[in-house]
Formats: sequence, C-alpha cells, structure tokens
Amino acid sequence: MKGLARAVGGTRGTDASPIVRVGDLRPDQICYALDIGAKGIVVPMVNNKAEAEAMVNWCKYPFAGARSSAGMRGEWGEFSDYREYMDAVNEQLLIIPMIETQEALDGIEDILSVDGIDVLLVGPSDLSINIDVPLDYTNPKYHAALDKIAAACKDVGVAPGMFFVPPGIPPAELMAKGFRFFTLPWAGWATEGIKSGLKSVRG
Repeated sequence: MKGLARAVGGTRGTDASPIVRVGDLRPDQICYALDIGAKGIVVPMVNNKAEAEAMVNWCKYPFAGARSSAGMRGEWGEFSDYREYMDAVNEQLLIIPMIETQEALDGIEDILSVDGIDVLLVGPSDLSINIDVPLDYTNPKYHAALDKIAAACKDVGVAPGMFFVPPGIPPAELMAKGFRFFTLPWAGWATEGIKSGLKSVRG
C-alpha cells in the first residue's frame, strides 16, 4: 500500500471521493485505508455472508461496527462531538464487496442481506474463470450470472457494479441489465479507451 496516503491526500479540497481497493479481507488494511481518508472500501473475493459481515464490521465505527477510532482525523472538528462524527462517517462511507466466485454467486442473497453494503462489484475476469467460462464474456452462462447479480441487487436497493467493462459487452448493455457503478483502469496507454468508455457509459 506504499504511496497510498499520498494518492488519497491528493484528493483533499477537491470534489473527488477516494475509493480504495485493499488487497484482502484484512482489518489492518481496511483500517489503514480509512484512517488516511478513504471514502469507500473495495474488498476482493467476498464469498459469503460471514465475510460480508466481517467487512462491514471492520469498516464501521461502533456501534455499527468495530473500526478502531485511534486514527482520529482533523475533520471531526467540523462536528459537535466525536459521536456525531463517527455516525456521519458510518453513514457516508461506501462499502463495496467484490463478487468473483461461484460460491458468492450461489449465496448472493445471503451476502446482500448484510446491512451496510452499498455496491456489489463484479470482478469480470475472476467470475468468468470461477464459473467455468474463462474470459468468455459473451457466453450465455456468464450473462445469466450478471443478470442474477443485477436482479438480486435491485431487490434490496444495492447498486450492481463492474470492475471493468468486459470486451464484447457494450456498456449500454450492462446498464440495461441494471449495472450502475463502473470503474475504469488507469494507465497511460489506456487514456483513449477510458475516454471512449466514459462516453459510452454517459451516453
């Protein structure tokens, strides 16, 4: 996570809300990302209800969770007391588990029953591999999985999302399925692709 504090700090005073993808479902990584100012947390490979509950628990301050309050941030001074600050952070924080396995797909309703989840983010490559259609993004089985995720999210008011727009699937098609949250990879060579992707998503 080297350099993360500088990257997150660079968003202060702007309209950007930094969202951090940690490496694993670990309280130390989640706490560190939040303490340096992340406004959202993405955790990969959340496979079941117990893991979703652990993620929410480590993201939220008491009494909604068990996040440490040792990393006091100066912004709490904008509130009348620290309790008000913790409640506001709990309310505003985006909690985004990634769905990438057959286990997660099978238990999607149980995962979504956990209070506090804002977005379910599909990891397109890993999901395709785990449901035995590796990188075959036009396979009917793959689309059935996406439809299942989108429908389950709609039932409980959670936004379904894609970690990237898979090749062969127009962004408009994903939006028609109900997907509303998209991330786009960043690299110098990808600048034009990002512009094209944003144009497609925005219509």
